[in-house]
Amino acid sequence: MAGNTPHAPSIRGLKVVALFEAAKGLLILLVGFGLLAFIHRDLHHAAEQLVRQFHLNPAKHYPRIFIDAIGSVTNGQLWLLAGAALFYAGARFTEAVGLWLARPWAEWFGFITGGMYVPIEVYELMRRVTWAKVTILLVNLLIVIYLARVLYRDRKQRENAGPA
Repeated sequence: MAGNTPHAPSIRGLKVVALFEAAKGLLILLVGFGLLAFIHRDLHHAAEQLVRQFHLNPAKHYPRIFIDAIGSVTNGQLWLLAGAALFYAGARFTEAVGLWLARPWAEWFGFITGGMYVPIEVYELMRRVTWAKVTILLVNLLIVIYLARVLYRDRKQRENAGPA
């Protein structure tokens, strides 16, 4: 294919990454709406119920820290967190649409934002290894490496095409 049109395997791969990013955006959006459900509610009581749901003793040290921390969250803080979730979900949806349409800006956006998380994920993995952390790091690395390859291939195609 000529010009800036990615190869068919790139298009399929970009669509897979786009669906993944859209799923992340949807999950974060649901979390944001979930936070809004707690406005004007007794968060202290809700935290105690959650601790009991997981069969933990609310009087023990760590469950008590959780209950006390949640109990001090204000409605303003919930609105702020929900707004941040909306902003983050919007960024994920924007990236997903751009990747679905094979836009170079979205490839760069995904590469940069995905790459930003790698050092944090490595740090968290060094603190404590869990399967969830390993999986998150591997999936993110695969996406970042894939987008780097797409960007590199696109650049090579533009170089080989010569001046317009």
